Amino acid sequence: MRHLAQGVDRFQRKVFPAKAGLFTHLATTHQPGTMFISCSDARVVPELITQADPGELFVVRTAGNLVPAYTSSADGVTASIEYAIVVLGVKDIIVCGHSACGAMTALAEGHDLTSTPAIAGWLRHATAAQDLTEPAESGQKVATLVRENVAAQLANLATHPSAARALAEDGLRMHGWIFDIPTGTVEELDTGTHPALAA
Repeated sequence: MRHLAQGVDRFQRKVFPAKAGLFTHLATTHQPGTMFISCSDARVVPELITQADPGELFVVRTAGNLVPAYTSSADGVTASIEYAIVVLGVKDIIVCGHSACGAMTALAEGHDLTSTPAIAGWLRHATAAQDLTEPAESGQKVATLVRENVAAQLANLATHPSAARALAEDGLRMHGWIFDIPTGTVEELDTGTHPALAA
């Protein structure tokens, strides 16, 4: 914790003064143009990857960058999607998966999750991705599932009424990204040709 407290001190002394005008503006304004849904993995930092300033991204992080398909039962992800689209008026939503994802590794390698029932239950939202994943070489299983999972979560996102309406009115664009941790590269999924998004 000490290094985090030191980081706060550095922020207050060196970073904040240089952006004081921005923070004064943000104190009364919240108008991000993009919603960024990423994995909770500590190695994936949306603002760092995109070099976005405070106020530019509306970020939701979930284990495995999972987006449950819409149901009438409210949850934090559903509420955040609705808020981003209806209240904030975001025009772009990015679902970003990443290399070496722990959630996708657990699924691809068939880990025993009986001692972590909440995790097992949460990962059921990646079932569609597993169904679309063709048999791959052992070294490619995780990478293949990461890719299919991003497409599956974009398909889930489109089931949310606020997203469906915005898409129908051409007021929303959805993007699938894959962030490769060791190289820092970002690949954009071709959502126009992906089978999970064809319907």
